[in-house]
Parts: sequence; C-alpha cells; structure tokens
Amino acid sequence: MALRPFFVALAAAVIVLCFGMGSNATEEANDEAIVRATYHLYCPETINWDLGAVNAYCTTWDEDKPFAWRQEYGWTAFCGPVGPAGQASCGRCLHLTNVETGAETTARIVDQCTNGGLDLDYHVFMSLDTDGNGIFRGHLTVKYKFIDDC
Repeated sequence: MALRPFFVALAAAVIVLCFGMGSNATEEANDEAIVRATYHLYCPETINWDLGAVNAYCTTWDEDKPFAWRQEYGWTAFCGPVGPAGQASCGRCLHLTNVETGAETTARIVDQCTNGGLDLDYHVFMSLDTDGNGIFRGHLTVKYKFIDDC
C-alpha cells in the first residue's frame, strides 16, 4: 500500500511527459517555429539573382535553376530549430509572419546561418518590418512555416 502514491505520481509524470512530447511532435510535423530574424545584404537584384555571386550554401544544388525560379521569392538563410537542415532545406520556401505586426511574406532558402533562426535578405526583412522596430533593434521576431507550393 505504501507504493500506491508512488505509482500514481509516476503515472501522472508519464502522462505529462507524453503530452509534452506530443506537442513537440506536432510542432515538428508542421515545420513551424518562432525565431529571431536578422538581415543580410544578398542584394540579388544587383547580381542577376546569381547564387554563386554571394557564395550561398545552396549554390551547388540550385545555381542551375531557371532565372524565374531564383527571382520568384526573396532570399533567406535558414538555421531554424524546426524543419530540414543543410541540403534538404535548399530551395524550400518559408511563409514568414512578423509576430508583432502580423505582416507576412514568403522567402526561399538559399543559404545557411548560425544564429539559430533566419538571416533574411534586406528587402524581405523590410517587407516584414512594417513598424520600423525591427531595423531599430536589428532583428525581428518571426514565425516561419515551411510551405510546399513554391
């Protein structure tokens, strides 16, 4: 009988742990997270959307993509905590939302970063920074979600 409270507590801990893991699994399945986004001066419009000119990580796999594909969306480096990494992220698109203002856009992953979030091309950053607070602080808080239709 003395073990009964122990087993009740153990069962409760297992339930909490399972529900916690379940929410993580859902987040990962959605490939969605909230991260810090900084900006980078890729300036693709000045280099004819040439990935090699900026030594982007994804150049090896995406430099021969059609011009229309390379210019369809603004560029970003990706190193977020949720979703594919490395080559598997190259060419994928992200739906981005500024969590403070609700401004939204889409960006294509062309590079890697090390800041644990996103390094957006300046024009992508500015399209999300509708209140000017991001440029003032040097970063935005952005929700990203991988999308398949790009």
